[in-house]
Amino acid sequence: VQLQASGGGLAQAGGSLTLSCTASGHTLSLNRIGWYRQAPGNQRELVATISRGYNAIYGDSVKGRFTISRDNPQNSVYLQMNSLKSEDTAVYYCYAAGFDAVRAVPVDYWGQGTQVTVSS
Repeated sequence: VQLQASGGGLAQAGGSLTLSCTASGHTLSLNRIGWYRQAPGNQRELVATISRGYNAIYGDSVKGRFTISRDNPQNSVYLQMNSLKSEDTAVYYCYAAGFDAVRAVPVDYWGQGTQVTVSS
C-alpha cells in the first residue's frame, strides 16, 4: 500500500487548508485512514482518522475545527482544516491501518509528510 498526500502549505491564523491522501496498492485490506501530525520537539499525535464505514475519530485539539471525509471508491480521504491556529503548525502524515493476510497481522502504513504552517 502506498499513500500519496497533497495539500498543506502556508495559511494565516483563522484561515483554512485542505489535505488529501490517496491510497493505492492492496487497498481492500485498509480500514482506518487519516492523519497524524508532528511538530518539532513533540511526539506524533492523532489528528483524525475515519473507518471504511465512515466512523470518524478526532484528536482533542482539533475537534470542532477539522473535518475528515472519505471517498471509498477513490480510496481517498480529505481533511478540511478550519479556524487554523499557530499550534496547528506541524508536519502532517497520512496514515492507514491495514491487515497483512499472509502473515495474519495488522499493518500500519505511512505516507510522506506534508508541511502545514500557520502564521499568527
